[in-house]
Amino acid sequence: MKALVQVSASSIAAVAPAVDHLLRLQAVCRQVALSRSSIYAAIAAGTFPKPIRLGGNSVAWLQSEVSAWVAERIAERDQEVARERA
Repeated sequence: MKALVQVSASSIAAVAPAVDHLLRLQAVCRQVALSRSSIYAAIAAGTFPKPIRLGGNSVAWLQSEVSAWVAERIAERDQEVARERA
């Protein structure tokens, strides 16, 4: 006879690493303020994170990678401002 084990979401969260959220294209466009074509052009140029294939024609981006990309743009801007002031 097999025993049933009940696992709660809180117990999974306690032992599992933090799960990154997936963003679909529309959410990515809103977050980075770029159009679909600009995002795909940046991917082709190697300057934007590549999406993850979900199956069929569906793709998504990791929230952490998109946030890191935004943080890099902010850091670049801050370095430019610092150089202009120096």
